[in-house]
Amino acid sequence: MICRLADFKRREVISLQNGARLGYVGDIELDTEGACLSALIVYGRPRLLGLLGREDDLVIRWEDIQVIGEETILVRSGTVCRRRKRNLLSVFFTE
Repeated sequence: MICRLADFKRREVISLQNGARLGYVGDIELDTEGACLSALIVYGRPRLLGLLGREDDLVIRWEDIQVIGEETILVRSGTVCRRRKRNLLSVFFTE
């Protein structure tokens, strides 16, 4: 099966462990040395209409993808790592 980046963005990512919808593919990570796809990135949900930033992004390694279907991508969610996103208020307040 041949896919384009635009085809990945239309697919919903679903966890195999509990059937939870994790979101839609927002971006991909490419390994330029090996010329292969290394991860899918699912952007976090916006908080307060995006004014307070977003929740953490989900980074799904290629090894954790089980099935790529026509409309969905099934993944093992136990190994999904989160990438912290900064929001507007984090500029003024530090934790």
